[in-house]
Amino acid sequence: MEGGNFLKNSQIIVLGICIAVATIVSSVILSGGFLKVMKFTREQISVTGSATKEIRSDYIVWKGEFSRREIDLKTAYKNLKDDLDKVKAYLVSKSVSEKETIISQVVTEVVYKKNEKGNDTNDIQGYRLSQNVEIRSNDVDKIDKVSRESTELIDQGIQFTSPAPEYFYTKLDELKIEMLAKATENAKQRADSMVKATGNKIGFMRNARMGVFQITPVTSTDVSDWGVNDTTSLDKKVMAVVTVSFAIE
Repeated sequence: MEGGNFLKNSQIIVLGICIAVATIVSSVILSGGFLKVMKFTREQISVTGSATKEIRSDYIVWKGEFSRREIDLKTAYKNLKDDLDKVKAYLVSKSVSEKETIISQVVTEVVYKKNEKGNDTNDIQGYRLSQNVEIRSNDVDKIDKVSRESTELIDQGIQFTSPAPEYFYTKLDELKIEMLAKATENAKQRADSMVKATGNKIGFMRNARMGVFQITPVTSTDVSDWGVNDTTSLDKKVMAVVTVSFAIE
């Protein structure tokens, strides 16, 4: 009887020891896992990466206006129509096609006589008629040259005025993907260089945030929180910025 109780007590003691050992081992394993989770959660580095590329505009928009001012409205319309014919002939001579050309409707403005105080009276002094021509083309060099030579129309007696052309890049969506990849790679290189100094290395990318794109003239250093989209220069510089966080191992 006593031998049976001794054996039973021994089994209980052994079982207790096993449970205690298992508890200790489990605690160590869980503690190690918890520390790794905490390290993964807390130990990270955030860096900003950037990439730049020079591009050349592949689409141009150029506008011009010609006008006539006459005492008689009928005469003004006739003269303006003659000017339109000359403008069209001029553009054809420069190899500008009709598909690239948009002619606006005629805008008519009544010009009133002024009194001694410089205010308009009810007396009509004449009429000012104007019309716009707009060129949209992928042949950037051709239209750019026409815009600079368009003063030749003035030599034909046409009151022609025009601002500088606007230059665009039509493959911007594809370029953004390329630039973001390069900016992210730049961020990774920066993070790797920084953590190497402490004997560590970077791990998984935790998160990434895309910044705004800056499209500026090549020599410009302008930046904006809202981004810059320059249309004044033929040759442009595109800059992409990303903020990336990496885990530290």
